[in-house]
Amino acid sequence: MKVLRPLLTATVLSTLAVTAVTPNANAQEALYLDQANKAAIQINAAAQRSQDNINAITEQIDSKLAQYKTLMKEIDGLAVYNGQLNKQIVSQMQEMDDINASIDEVSVIERQITPLMMNMISGLSQFVELDVPFLAQERSDRIADLNAMMDRASVAPSEKFRRVMEAYQVEMDYGRTIEAYSGFQNINGSETNVDFLRIGRTALLYQTRDGSAQGVYNKQTRQFDALDSSYRTQITKGLRMARKELAPDLIMVPVAVTD
Repeated sequence: MKVLRPLLTATVLSTLAVTAVTPNANAQEALYLDQANKAAIQINAAAQRSQDNINAITEQIDSKLAQYKTLMKEIDGLAVYNGQLNKQIVSQMQEMDDINASIDEVSVIERQITPLMMNMISGLSQFVELDVPFLAQERSDRIADLNAMMDRASVAPSEKFRRVMEAYQVEMDYGRTIEAYSGFQNINGSETNVDFLRIGRTALLYQTRDGSAQGVYNKQTRQFDALDSSYRTQITKGLRMARKELAPDLIMVPVAVTD
């Protein structure tokens, strides 16, 4: 029995030693595994953060690229627009040069046209003075208005010229129209209210309101000659046609013949 005790003791100690070593190894391995697991988790987290950063950077790059493409399209459009504006500016500059040249020409024309208009008014005044004396006051007032207009700086030269041409047109129209109007005529030394009948510039006649007297203007003597009662009906008819009370028809009136 004494021989077996040491062996039993050694066996027990060996068993105890093995038993004691095995838990320590497992704990160490578990510690390593836990550390490795934590390291893997950290690596994975870092990789995820890196991937997130890469994704964010990629999104920014895509956004910037889209903005770049949009800006390039806008730049291309602006280049075309600017090119068109440059063409318009060149055209406008040419138009400005043409306008400036026209203004210079207008200034020259204005200096030349004013004396022309004055001569036209003077000629018109002489014409009216020598013409058949119908609507004498109205035509005289028209010429006086033209002379007064020429002295006003507030009236543009174009308007002055238009008014002068308008007066000439009125005088031209007198030559191809028929007209009846009222006025006064000296008959036997007395101013009498009569009706005048103008037939173009061919004839100017008058007739008293009661039809008792009538006359015709003589271009040679520049006086009115009395007419006998045989012309009463024709002059009355002519007056009614001029007032549009009768349809146009043939009338017989005396016409002065000049050499």
